[in-house]
Amino acid sequence: MAIKATIFKCELMISDLERHYYQTHNLTIARHPSETDERMMLRILMFAIYASDRMEMTRGISTENEPDLWQKSLSGEIEHWIELGQPDEKRLRQASGRAQKVTLLTYGGNAPEVWWKQNQQKLSVIRNLSVLTIVDEQSKALSQLAERSMQLQATLDGEHIWLTAGEQSLELSLEQWL
Repeated sequence: MAIKATIFKCELMISDLERHYYQTHNLTIARHPSETDERMMLRILMFAIYASDRMEMTRGISTENEPDLWQKSLSGEIEHWIELGQPDEKRLRQASGRAQKVTLLTYGGNAPEVWWKQNQQKLSVIRNLSVLTIVDEQSKALSQLAERSMQLQATLDGEHIWLTAGEQSLELSLEQWL
């Protein structure tokens, strides 16, 4: 018998001071059995950074033709494709052909740097692609906030991100590679 996804609930209150976006989103997250708390929390972080009324969590890790998050127009076109990890360059090229904007967040110790050195030249020609990374200590600290039922407050001001869960607060920053 296959192991089913674990369901997480998250009330995410977003205050984005740059975009003047102030909204609360009630997210239901199906965490695939092979997905870690770290990866799931990074999906929530990316949702907070790029939040909109049409941003959605997808089936992600269990589906080849979907990203981790996306935003679609009212007519169904993919406006923003958001991916996590170190995907194959071919996958990112295909995504760039399907979406107006593609954002990749790399994470996981030294693996992103090795991956970036191998793929930087090929990826730099993709005009609608942004590549971000988060340092390992920050993504690991973020995973400590994971609970089956969460209330998170995200405050974004330029390149600074503060995420608060109860008494715990983290200051996070992403580095832009492309």
